[in-house]
Amino acid sequence: MNKAFVKESDNDDDDDAVALAQAIPPGAKNYITPAGYKAIKDELLQLIDVDRPEVVRVVHWAASNGDRSENGDYIYGKRRLREIDRRIRFLTKRMDSAFVVDPSVHYGNDQVFFGATVSYSNTAGEEHTVTIVGVDELDPLRGRISWVSPVARALTKAREGDIVTLQTPQGVEELEILSVEYPEPIAD
Repeated sequence: MNKAFVKESDNDDDDDAVALAQAIPPGAKNYITPAGYKAIKDELLQLIDVDRPEVVRVVHWAASNGDRSENGDYIYGKRRLREIDRRIRFLTKRMDSAFVVDPSVHYGNDQVFFGATVSYSNTAGEEHTVTIVGVDELDPLRGRISWVSPVARALTKAREGDIVTLQTPQGVEELEILSVEYPEPIAD
């Protein structure tokens, strides 16, 4: 199929560069926990060692069937191959820029730093528990927030019992830090 009829660009790295620039403040490091780095590495190895070779095998088989213009396996396979290659490039860039920070070095500390699991209550009396992680690890539904988020920035460097202020669209909100926890160091 002619590229003129497909809404895809040759340089899909632009999307990845924009995503990278939006997520991490200019001049800041791409902080990540050891578990987050391992997850990215595992996904990258899965794509390189399993997914990509399988798609290449299917595309090769489909190409050997003759007419490629109406061959769904070939067309879908080539599109999937481009998606996998784009994801591999993105993950590789993320790993290259990653700065792994082990939060267990703060075990027993009551001050909030990267990797802390913080329980806090807001002015309405609602209690929340969040873990401050890297931008590649965030999962708000599981209470994992990015270190660049407004809540994480408000909590950072505060201690148990402190009251911090958070600017919200509805105005200023006060958060009381109830507890700060870090994972235990892993013995070698």
